[in-house]
Amino acid sequence: MTDWRSVRAEFPALAGWTFLNTATFGQLPKRATEAVARHFARRDEFACNDFISWFDDADCVRALIGRFVNCEASDIAFVQNASQALSLLMGGIDWKQGDEVVTLNYEFPNHYYYSSHLGARGVKFIETSYDRFNDVISPATRLVTISTVGYTTGFRAPLEEISAYLRERNILLYVDGTQSIGALKIDLTAVRPAMFAAHGYKWLLSPTGAGFMYVSPELRRWLEPNVIGWRSHRDWRSHENLHHGAPEFKPDAERYEGGMLGFPLIYAMAASVEMMLEIGTDAIEARVLDLADRTREILRRAGAKLLFDEAPHYDSSIIAARFEGKDSPTLARALYEQRVVIAARHGYLRVSPHFYNDETDLERFERTLAGVL
Repeated sequence: MTDWRSVRAEFPALAGWTFLNTATFGQLPKRATEAVARHFARRDEFACNDFISWFDDADCVRALIGRFVNCEASDIAFVQNASQALSLLMGGIDWKQGDEVVTLNYEFPNHYYYSSHLGARGVKFIETSYDRFNDVISPATRLVTISTVGYTTGFRAPLEEISAYLRERNILLYVDGTQSIGALKIDLTAVRPAMFAAHGYKWLLSPTGAGFMYVSPELRRWLEPNVIGWRSHRDWRSHENLHHGAPEFKPDAERYEGGMLGFPLIYAMAASVEMMLEIGTDAIEARVLDLADRTREILRRAGAKLLFDEAPHYDSSIIAARFEGKDSPTLARALYEQRVVIAARHGYLRVSPHFYNDETDLERFERTLAGVL
């Protein structure tokens, strides 16, 4: 049985705030900041002369992430954010006039911007509701980009079903896991996307700039790196006699990193992932979904209309609500003034509890919301 009170004690920010806004920023556990401090102390102790061993640590973190999402360590590369991963993929496809990119409505801007940018090359960008998704897929569709959970509405895409449908048609699938990884389980062996990327600063409880991408072995066979640097050659660890000339890339996803890594961020992310593996992904998902259910009940009692009650696939840790005649940004600001943190997105009041929240948070949210309304 998980001692959630002890887990909560890992997060100092929660002492002064009723924080229900992990879909914007996750809070850092003490062990993550301690991991960063240990790295800086180690730099001083060895004058950075052991820097190659830091890469050994990074390989251990790849394996840790592989356990977390069910893939091989060789499938994992570190990125600063999900935009970097998506840009690698979209910049590496040999687009032709008339090709199509498809995404779902209410997606994060990443999915719109590069796709729209490709319009200058004759690529058509299609945004669709999920109920029409199969209808808009055509022989011209080259790529589908979606999130595990929609940042505005909390829509939870049925990824295995979508992926199987696309694989039958040889269409690439890119999945952004930023809005669920760390809260909801993901099994990449079952989903089988071409690429999966996540920025860890939300539900993975990591600093900004800490992220990773999974690149499938099939995709790595033809997707060229877009960053080429001193670590691009397969023998880069022979740093005392680095190769001069055209690089020979390793087959692993590491081939996309190119240069030095943000080690303090990686150590922090590793500490958070280790904590979550200790708790157990099953226990975390059950906890998060229970808190989300309780939050929905609070919002219903307050008179809100929920997307969850209107359509399927909104069973996530992000709850989108509307109050008749009330402005959501105004409500969010009023709650913030009383140290209750939620968000407003595209007309919805968005509440996003994580496993570090508890019943006292929800009780204070309900009391404060009633007063604001």
